[in-house]
Amino acid sequence: MTTTLGALQVSDWRRRMFGLYAGVRQLSVHDPEAGHQLWRSGRDELFAGHAASPLLPDDRAAFTGLPVASYDPDWRFELEVHRTEEPHRIEVETGTDGTVPFSLVGSVRIPYLGTLDVWRLASYGGGLFLPVKDALAGMPGGTYGGGRYLIDTVKGHDLGAGADDDTLVLDLNFAYNPSCAYDPSWACPLAQTGNTIGLEIPVGELYHTVS
Repeated sequence: MTTTLGALQVSDWRRRMFGLYAGVRQLSVHDPEAGHQLWRSGRDELFAGHAASPLLPDDRAAFTGLPVASYDPDWRFELEVHRTEEPHRIEVETGTDGTVPFSLVGSVRIPYLGTLDVWRLASYGGGLFLPVKDALAGMPGGTYGGGRYLIDTVKGHDLGAGADDDTLVLDLNFAYNPSCAYDPSWACPLAQTGNTIGLEIPVGELYHTVS
């Protein structure tokens, strides 16, 4: 995706994802399960037919839909972001985007699971970033070994703010695999220690096969 044509295709992919999540947010206000169904069908359509799909050609030919668990409302939360008192910055090496810097914003406390760090992309475009790696990561029939993403606002992937100040909607049913899960030519920022949870998160996009 380094050619001009590739750049235009990636731009269109992101434009469509922004539009998809806008529709999901609107539906999810009153019917989160309907929003989840739109998310599933919209992503399946893009993965199957868009030129910038992360699926490799052989995988695309056999593709019938992403493996996503059924919606479970118990995994949807509105959580306060507890701001960090100590500045913390990490730099993640990626093969496709060079060194990507992140600054720690704070953390969210998920009932019965633990805490997850919330990061800000500390470069052009900014945006919040929240990955998660759970106990099913790398397990047969489980989740992607490198972890999944919950929020990546620079790419339009978020469910919006909660009702109160400093809150986020965090619905683990919308956890999804980064592009590097499907195409090894992508190098993605993955979950750090503060974004690793020792319990299973059985909802969201799983990682069996893409066929």
